[in-house]
Amino acid sequence: MKYITLLLLASSALFAQNAPVDSNPLVNSNKMLFAIVKDSAVRSAEKVPEDVWSFKPTPEIRSWGQLVAHLVDGQYEFCSAAAGKPVDKNIEKTLKTKAEIVTALKEAFAYCDGVWAGMTDATAAQPISLFGMKMTKLSVMSFNTAHSNEHYGNMVTYMRLKGIVPASSEPRK
Repeated sequence: MKYITLLLLASSALFAQNAPVDSNPLVNSNKMLFAIVKDSAVRSAEKVPEDVWSFKPTPEIRSWGQLVAHLVDGQYEFCSAAAGKPVDKNIEKTLKTKAEIVTALKEAFAYCDGVWAGMTDATAAQPISLFGMKMTKLSVMSFNTAHSNEHYGNMVTYMRLKGIVPASSEPRK
């Protein structure tokens, strides 16, 4: 029994020495949360048929297509602020079709992925200004994730009203 215990302790020590060290735990944990909403939003946008893209639950709010396009614009607004290179695509006012907006959504999320990829915990702590507020680059990126989740919640409501199961509610494979 002592031999087995000693063997387990030795193998644990070897594993601990070879375990990868996350040198950017703040950025990487926040990037993981961003990836979840990105996946749900893209899969939902792809899933909704073209004839639903003009759907508005009430006349005074955005259509499905405008909502997804707004999500695109948000990616550029927040992520370009964190990158220090403002980008304004104005997708909500210019693109209309499902194909155009889904392509733009994927490109916008890829743009943010690039900003995340270039960020370390050290650079994430750098202060910047957004909407007249001083905050860190990581806070701006987290604000983007919160904004994306807020509008993914809107997307879920639109989809449910049309009898469509949102991506995040699909059975796990």
